[in-house]
Order: sequence, then structure tokens, then C-alpha cells
Amino acid sequence: MALGWYILRRLGSIIPTLILVSVIVFALQQLIPGDPAVAIAGDELNEQAIQEIRTKYGFDQPIYVQYFKWIGNVTTGDFGESYRNKVEVADLILQKLPVTIQLATFAMIVALVVGIPAGILAATCKQNAVGTAANILALSGISIPHFWLGIMMILIFSVNLGILPASGYVPPWEDLRQNIVSLIMPSIVLGTGVAGVITRHTRGAMLQVLSSDYVRTARAKGLAERVVVSKHALKNALIPVITLSTIEFGQLLSGAILTEQIFSIPGFGKLIVDSVFNREYAVVQGVVLVTATIFILLNFLADILYFVVNPRMRSAHG
Repeated sequence: MALGWYILRRLGSIIPTLILVSVIVFALQQLIPGDPAVAIAGDELNEQAIQEIRTKYGFDQPIYVQYFKWIGNVTTGDFGESYRNKVEVADLILQKLPVTIQLATFAMIVALVVGIPAGILAATCKQNAVGTAANILALSGISIPHFWLGIMMILIFSVNLGILPASGYVPPWEDLRQNIVSLIMPSIVLGTGVAGVITRHTRGAMLQVLSSDYVRTARAKGLAERVVVSKHALKNALIPVITLSTIEFGQLLSGAILTEQIFSIPGFGKLIVDSVFNREYAVVQGVVLVTATIFILLNFLADILYFVVNPRMRSAHG
């Protein structure tokens, strides 16, 4: 019952947040320099053609009228049409979103596989070289820019060694092996930063749990340190890491722009960059709104997971 009320309260905050996000997305889009009607007209730069385009797409209407018309269509699943390609924005989103989701999923796997063990080692071996190396790994992952790491990996593994493709994307239904191979480098580039964050949080959570009374009691009973860490400390230390990972996955979806550009991956990031340069208002608004909605829903999921796995929160809302 407590979980049901908690979910309802969190859902109550999501709707106003989405409305605010939609207003911000639409308002900021209007600040992009240039006239979209001119961009759409292309070579047809006579005033009559431009005015007809403004009328056709509603650019000559007040901003608030344009917003309410847009958001009304969005609620029915109509995000508008790409001016240049004459393709529905919803169709573009359905084409590109799975690509970014796959990339973010692979990057998250890299982050978890590297970050959690490194965080555990950083906490349990803090007095020796292993712990120091784990801390250096975490700081390196956070500090190294994605564009530099991506370029270096292309230079080493594609240009010099020739073992991985430098760019491009192959859908899994065409060639699953080539699909995985094409995502190895971008997944590592995108996952290293998150791995560093997860390492730091896992280390902090482990240090806090290892100093707790029940861990000291387990040690006093003569249990091996390996058993104390794996059976008693790790389960509780991973509670905040679970929720952090959910939020970080949302950030991967919205933060893959640079990585997708470097490796020419046709996902959300590349779509939004191309759309901004072409002043495709409808595409930019649709992509940003969908990305923001996914991020908000993932935050909601993180809150629910934290409520479920953390008994103290359940008792506080019981």
C-alpha cells in the first residue's frame, strides 16, 4: 500500500515537470538564430514563397498559438513533419531511438562491468596499489574528454591495427556480429565516464557499509573478509548504485551526441545536430522532448527502485 501511494505521489510531480519541459523546449527553440522559412525555401528566396511557407507551417502566428498547437498535436503522437525530408518526426524518432538505446545499453554494460568491481577494490584495498589503481581508473574515466578518447581509439584500433571499424553502424537484423563490432569503441568511449562515476559511488557506499556495526559484528564472528564483503556489505552498498545507474542510463541517452558524431552513428545525437544546422524546428523539438521524457521516467523508475530495495524508505512512508 505504501508503494502505491509513493508511486501516485511521484506520478503527480511528473506531469507538471513534463509541461514545464515542453515549454522550455519550445521557447529555447525559438531563440535559434535564423528564419526557418528561409531555410526551408532554399533557393526560392523570393518574399512571396517565404511568406507562403510561414503561413503553411504557422510561423506567422503568435508564439503561444504555435506552442498550444504543437503540444496539442504531440499529445496525439503527432510531432510534426521534417521540412526537408517530408518524413513524419515520429517515424524519424522510431528509426533513430533504438540505435541510441542500443549504444547506451552497451555503454552501461561497460560502465557496470568496470565501475562496480573497481569501486569494491578501491574500498577494500585502499591501503595498497590495487586500490590506488582503481581510484586512478575512476578519475581518468571522469576526466578524459570523450572526443579525445574516441579519436585516439580510432587511430589505434582502426588506423594502426585495423581490427575495428572507424565509423558507421550496422543494424543487428542485417549482421549481428558486425553490429556488435561497430559499437565496441563508441560503447567504451561513452561508458568510461559513467564507469568513473559508478566507481566513486560504489567506493563511497562500500566504505560507509564496511564501517557499520553489523559488518564489525560479522568480522568479530571470525568470518573471512571475502564473505563479509560479498555476503554482508555488497548487497547494501549497491542500493544507491542501482538508482544511480538508472539515472546515468538516462544521461547516456541524452549525452551521446558527441560520441555519435565522432563514430557516425545514426542515432538521436546525430539527428539532433543535423536538425539544428538545418533549422528543423519540429525534429529538434520532438527529439529533445522525447529524450527529456525518457530521462524523467528513468528518474521515476530510480525512485521506485530505491523505495523497493531500501527498507528505511518503506518504513518512513508506511
